[in-house]
Amino acid sequence: MSEAITHSVTAPVARPELLASLDPLLREWLPRQRWFAGKGRPVTGFTLVAATELLPPSATSALYHLLVRAHQPDTPASGAVAHPGDCYQLLIGVREALPPRLAPALIGHLEEGPPTGRTVYDALHDPRAAGVLLEALRTEARIGELRFGRDRRQEIRGDLVPRVMTAEQSNSSVVYGDTFILKLLRRVVPGINPDLELPLVLSREDCPRVPAPTAWMLADLADETYVLGVLQPFLQGAADGWELALSQLAKGEDFRGEARALGRATAEVHTALGRALPTLTVGHSQLELIVGGMTERLEAAAQAVPALRPYAPGLRSAFEALADLAREGHTWTAQRIHGDLHLGQCLRSPSGEWSLIDFEGEPSKPLAERRMPQPAVRDIAGMLRSFDYAAHSAETPVPGWAEACRAAYCSGYAEVAGRDPRAEPVLLRAYETDKAVYEVLYEARHRPGWLSVPLTAVRRLAADAGTP
Repeated sequence: MSEAITHSVTAPVARPELLASLDPLLREWLPRQRWFAGKGRPVTGFTLVAATELLPPSATSALYHLLVRAHQPDTPASGAVAHPGDCYQLLIGVREALPPRLAPALIGHLEEGPPTGRTVYDALHDPRAAGVLLEALRTEARIGELRFGRDRRQEIRGDLVPRVMTAEQSNSSVVYGDTFILKLLRRVVPGINPDLELPLVLSREDCPRVPAPTAWMLADLADETYVLGVLQPFLQGAADGWELALSQLAKGEDFRGEARALGRATAEVHTALGRALPTLTVGHSQLELIVGGMTERLEAAAQAVPALRPYAPGLRSAFEALADLAREGHTWTAQRIHGDLHLGQCLRSPSGEWSLIDFEGEPSKPLAERRMPQPAVRDIAGMLRSFDYAAHSAETPVPGWAEACRAAYCSGYAEVAGRDPRAEPVLLRAYETDKAVYEVLYEARHRPGWLSVPLTAVRRLAADAGTP
């Protein structure tokens, strides 16, 4: 394996020709992937951002790490500004033929250009290719533009057997021997990714609620660095918060204790981030921008979803009430937060301890926006909405379940943070309203059968005087 990771081709002749050969296959395969962000628009071409050959020329198969920019027609919303296209990370394997175990990873067969007649596949599903990545992380390798780093205090064994996680998600993950999990970012952008940045900060703060990064994978291109992947300890036996909530709902079991513990865990993370990174005071001028954004999102959603329009005046009042407080001189603190917190971003260990994962934020938003300090209540509002979704997903409704969990979560948060989110009902209502509006637009576009879930919350929030 060491031969594979030390080999580096700085200017392989086949790079442009290889992408030209892959082009027709990728145009069909890429839009079918769960992590592809440009759904609904055809791919019209590709630009090669970077290519690295990961196996030596003497190998019987080939393995390429590619960063490719996918070009698609601009949407009407983009106006006159041309979108450069999203950049995707691909691990491409080339073989004479695929063994049956790799059949699901098939991308296609090359019909022209080099290497004609061979089979192309998503190599992340290949244990050998996944092993190449682990060895590169273990040895802190540099391969072409790729740079691998690690925390040397944590041991990485090279003999761990990899397996790809099959859950549908916006990135790809490989588990190594139930010891580590490698999250490979698929749509990548240059800059400091909070999915690596914040867990590293929290590890230095000795915050046990977030798995500390063991190693990381970067690409250095010109004057920009891309975060490509993060290796963290695999929490064996941990239960996904969403699945756990649905399971306990189905059994009619009380979830309030878990919700309270999750509130405490959230507050521990917020407290550690607020201690380690700069905070800002949000006053009138900043609140004007925040409220303006919330109002614009409401107007756009109401235009797109007719069912939302009758509630728009009541929802707008939630934002206006927050603006009124700012005009009266109220201020709030903004800090680094999780940015996309919900039950599916939480894991409970067999011992009952909760961990927060996936600090990438909302991938659809620009990286600079995801790294901006924000009121911590934004995370809290996301979790409160998640309890609501879980309650409506139960086959047999449990009256009062979501309300009880919401209250327990806020109480647990207050036990650690020293302040209860419900003590600022206007702020909490505004952020929960903004989240519900986003959910209405999302469900109308992608899951019309779920539209009733956020609309139920919208009816409550539109009539709410400020009590969460």
